[in-house]
Amino acid sequence: MHKTLIVTNDFPPRPGGIQAFLHSMALRLDPTQVVVYASTWKRSAEGIAATAAFDADQPFPVVRDRTTMLLPTPRVTRRAVGLLREHGCSSVWFGAAAPLGLMAPALREAGARRIVATTHGHEAGWAQLPAARQLLRRIGEGTDTLTYLGEYTRSRIAAALTPAAASRMVQLPPGVDEKTFHSGSGGDAVRARLGLAGRPVVVCVSRLVPRKGQDTLIEAMPAVLAAVPDAVLLIVGGGPYEKDLRALAREKGVAESVRFTGAVPWEELPAHFGAGDVFAMPCRTRRGGLDVEGLGIVYLEASATGLPVVAGDSGGAPDAVLDGETGWVVPGGSPTPTAERLVTLLNDPVLRRTMGERGRAWVEEKWRWDLLAERLKELL
Repeated sequence: MHKTLIVTNDFPPRPGGIQAFLHSMALRLDPTQVVVYASTWKRSAEGIAATAAFDADQPFPVVRDRTTMLLPTPRVTRRAVGLLREHGCSSVWFGAAAPLGLMAPALREAGARRIVATTHGHEAGWAQLPAARQLLRRIGEGTDTLTYLGEYTRSRIAAALTPAAASRMVQLPPGVDEKTFHSGSGGDAVRARLGLAGRPVVVCVSRLVPRKGQDTLIEAMPAVLAAVPDAVLLIVGGGPYEKDLRALAREKGVAESVRFTGAVPWEELPAHFGAGDVFAMPCRTRRGGLDVEGLGIVYLEASATGLPVVAGDSGGAPDAVLDGETGWVVPGGSPTPTAERLVTLLNDPVLRRTMGERGRAWVEEKWRWDLLAERLKELL
């Protein structure tokens, strides 16, 4: 593998799915052959200290830009070119193609022989807007490969590219650490701590924002409780939508059956998945198709844990579910079909086990980090 400069705005300790994806991939590359150029997470004393501690713990150098939002400005481009030359890098991986991939020509001129840019859900949104579509086309022409999460994102992004750039696209989704996410991850201890032992639990692990569908789950709870009176909805994660969700639970009369954990450290997430009997996140598409689910790695983490999943039909979320085998896909934002699927699963332990086992096997077959890291190495 060529020595690689990873250029990204999305990197821990900033939380998020893209950040976790990039970090997990970077850790599986040869640390002597990796340099990371990333934005600063927070400028507060606490944020600076957390970032410094995180960076010091990495097996490869992490260079932080002074900005909290890394954009392809002339200054940032000069810094990236300087790092490429200083560290002797001959390949570049853009953690998110748009907009950082616009720096590709400058890095190519500076000596980069291979340039890979990863796309996520937002690039599919770019492909729908005329001006952004043209920028995405430029990024496709400037890079050797654009990677994509699943068929949904591939089809929409490819439509904005030249035929040659579209033909060079390669699938590179996030992976799942099957040794971390498994049925013995500590769910019983979480249930006991939260006072949920013996109760049927629907768990949703995600940031609390409208698109993810926690509100749909709350709206589905009256019907769920009518069929499974002792059921509880466990909402794991923090975010700006929490206040509205709590108010909705009170409005629907189900506040006693909805538990909020708030933000949970990453290392405790596997146990929180394991606290559920069913995983559900009925995500929906918003803003005229600009706000969509790119893939939904949480569905695969739930499958690795041995849970059946109920997913929304937003964007690439169905790519993370074998509908009818590892769980079901429901119309995003629709409480009635969501409730029906949840009730069916909560009342049928054999079906839960069958779907959970199939999901675990599917993760091991297709979604392991080691398999996907090898694909990235080949691209670089």
